Amino acid sequence: MTLSDHMRRIFKGVLDPIAGFLNRLGLTPNMVTFLGLAGSCVGALFIARGEMTIAGFVILLAGPIDALDGAMARLRGEPSDFGGFIDSVTDRYSELLIFGGLVYYFFQQNDLLAVMLTFTAAAGSVLVSYVKARAEGLGFQAKVGMLTRLERYIVLIPSLVFNVPIVAMWIMAVFTNFTALQRILHVRAQAHREMKTGRG
Repeated sequence: MTLSDHMRRIFKGVLDPIAGFLNRLGLTPNMVTFLGLAGSCVGALFIARGEMTIAGFVILLAGPIDALDGAMARLRGEPSDFGGFIDSVTDRYSELLIFGGLVYYFFQQNDLLAVMLTFTAAAGSVLVSYVKARAEGLGFQAKVGMLTRLERYIVLIPSLVFNVPIVAMWIMAVFTNFTALQRILHVRAQAHREMKTGRG
């Protein structure tokens, strides 16, 4: 289980009542998914303006929404593959919007090193998710690694709140790509085991 899975289990008693309340209001899981995307968009705009602390709190408030849409679908008895697909796609857009805001901010500061770090962190974040999706499409499991999505936000949000986003970019540039490599090696080990089993 990833840290995200553990957190969902720990906070299930909190998430389920909120999800039930949102269902009773007539909101759908997809509405809540896009609400989270809108929150990330607002956070990215604050980042681009250099208002890092505000951006950090906006993203902190938008973050739990990612867990609510799934809880809402489960309580409604209608979780779907398409809903999960939309959730995953909007998660990637949310992250890339935030990275885009950081690239714009660092570019305005003429900090080309920070721009490259942010690009590297964004590439690593996308690869972490892509490797998992591609592996699962081939029948392998790839929910491993140091810096999954929740951990990335745990690194990012404090750095924004305390106005030191460059710290998060250094950490994420290194460890998102390391996480992608961990997943690649994990899939490779499964493929080798499968080959040996087939030969046996």
